[in-house]
Amino acid sequence: MSEQGKEERRLSKAVITLMRQPRFAFYSGMLMMGRTSVEDEGVPTAYTDGRNRKFGREFIRGLKDKELAFVALHECMHDLYMHLTVWLKLYKENPKLANMACDYVINLELVLLDPKEDFIAMPRDKSGKAMGCLDMRFKGMNSKQVFDILKDEGGHDTGEDGEDGFDEHGWEEAQGRSKEEKEEIAKEVERAIRQGLVALKKAGKGAGDISLELAELIEPKVDWREVLREFVKATCRAPQVSSWRKVNRRFLAGGGGSSDSYMPSMIGETVGRLVIGIDTSGSIGGEELVAFLSEVKSIAEDVNPEKIDLVYWDTRVAGHEEYEQSNMADLVKSTKPVGGGGTSPSCVTDWLHKTKIVPECSIILTDGCVGGDWGGDWPSPVLWCIVGPYGKSIMAGTGKTVHVD
Repeated sequence: MSEQGKEERRLSKAVITLMRQPRFAFYSGMLMMGRTSVEDEGVPTAYTDGRNRKFGREFIRGLKDKELAFVALHECMHDLYMHLTVWLKLYKENPKLANMACDYVINLELVLLDPKEDFIAMPRDKSGKAMGCLDMRFKGMNSKQVFDILKDEGGHDTGEDGEDGFDEHGWEEAQGRSKEEKEEIAKEVERAIRQGLVALKKAGKGAGDISLELAELIEPKVDWREVLREFVKATCRAPQVSSWRKVNRRFLAGGGGSSDSYMPSMIGETVGRLVIGIDTSGSIGGEELVAFLSEVKSIAEDVNPEKIDLVYWDTRVAGHEEYEQSNMADLVKSTKPVGGGGTSPSCVTDWLHKTKIVPECSIILTDGCVGGDWGGDWPSPVLWCIVGPYGKSIMAGTGKTVHVD
């Protein structure tokens, strides 16, 4: 092959090396997606449009083999996370910060994936300084969280050294595609993810090898409202009892009502109490609280509980509000959240036992940062509604768990 093809060979070798290593097994499908090319003009560094990746020839010549592998995987991960589609809103708000936020997430993930630089190494300039965005304080965050921090801090629009990264992102090209093209790319990414999960399993690696942003991408989408509704209905099904208040005409003697004797109808009675426990120490904002309580109010109208005990808690029950059927419709407007200390769900079960309240079920809204304290001995079924990005991998130690977006 001619000297002109040397960079193509190096890039191909870097990709093949990554695909053969167990620690990069998940990315094998994505590395093969789309078209990869080496360009003589128009691409000063590296570039992705959300599917296809381009690398400048002169840029490749200035990279060591491990640095080239790092850049190749970096571009692949932009496509995997569908950054140019998922975070378009951030780009429209501030293009520079959107680019930086996405790069910070990817670079940190890659550095942590190979901390000893056995196979990949972040590109560095002649002085040894990293050429891209890297900050360990962003560990465990997604691009939106990083973007918000950068925006709050300010001062990033002036282009400090290293903050421009080593690649370019084709946001406009990605958005210029037709609806059908975007849908097809999404399907390609889904297929690549499935291939990667199979490869990850064969390599003997588990979900712990997947980042938060990737976990959010591949997590099965569950409608928390539907889970909440089904839980309440299943645990608070109103008993069917006999009543003489309504006549069931099917049991009228003779079928025509000529007899004076008739049988009672079966009707649903009101269920008991519901306990709603709100963690006021975590990351539950007003918007999430309103959405959650609105759904609870709607469900209450279906199951007709005799009372709702709304409890605000941190390390103690800081507030208790009672709603009877007469004022249940005002729950969302009239509630007054209180609290703000530590986090200990056991205070709720202690309070239930102390007050001798045995509800039909308890529904707990929390960010999941409870230090292993899941309340202990609950007197009735409990559903944990876990809110926030850090709660996505948390499963309660008792009862049922649903993650609230």
